Amino acid sequence: MQIDPDLCTGCGQCLPYCPVNAISLEEDVSEIDLDECAECGNCLRSADCPVDAIYQQELVWPRTVRSIMSDVLTIAVESGISGRGTEEMKTNEVTGRFKLGFAGVAIEVGRPILGTRMYDVEKIAQAVAQLNVEFEKINPVTSMMSDPKTGKFKDELLNEKVLSAIIEFGVKLEQLPELFRILEKVAGEIETVFSLDVATRIGPDGTVPTASYIQDAGLWIAANGKTNVGLGRPLYQEKTQ
Repeated sequence: MQIDPDLCTGCGQCLPYCPVNAISLEEDVSEIDLDECAECGNCLRSADCPVDAIYQQELVWPRTVRSIMSDVLTIAVESGISGRGTEEMKTNEVTGRFKLGFAGVAIEVGRPILGTRMYDVEKIAQAVAQLNVEFEKINPVTSMMSDPKTGKFKDELLNEKVLSAIIEFGVKLEQLPELFRILEKVAGEIETVFSLDVATRIGPDGTVPTASYIQDAGLWIAANGKTNVGLGRPLYQEKTQ
């Protein structure tokens, strides 16, 4: 995003709308720090600039990843949807991507106000790659890796700033304790925050297979966790031998 200095009146109305505090008022003119701007489009759509001084400049690679990871209206080519991950974490009861005995994992790196640089996303991806995970192919973050086996990202992307990026993969249930240990260690090596999502199919006896692993690790579970039942749509039926 950019602000036309010839049009800007310095009213400051746009400042509160930037989630990463990239806008400042300098000599009665609002300016956007392009290095800090995550290209979320919030100022353009929400600040209601009285003189229409805010505009979207042409985005070229690698800056385009900022829009993909930050602007909710940008459609990712890989997934065909807006947003940073895939639909599967919330529709598994219909699609069945994560089978019994496995857990789907999403690590959302960065949050509005703080955001993240892609080098921190790489640190986390490289850490969990030790488990020989397969990163979800249709997640746009995976396409930013130069080596999905190791979690190495393309060098030109590492300093790009985004609101958040989601790393997605699946693990066997018995791998969860080691995953939690890896994430606890890497949490102290990054400059941002992340949240951990663990999706699993409810067991035949109605229990949640991941519950004991999470409890044993001493992790906090958010009260707004989701249980999806696919109402109105055909449910996935796992084949049994």
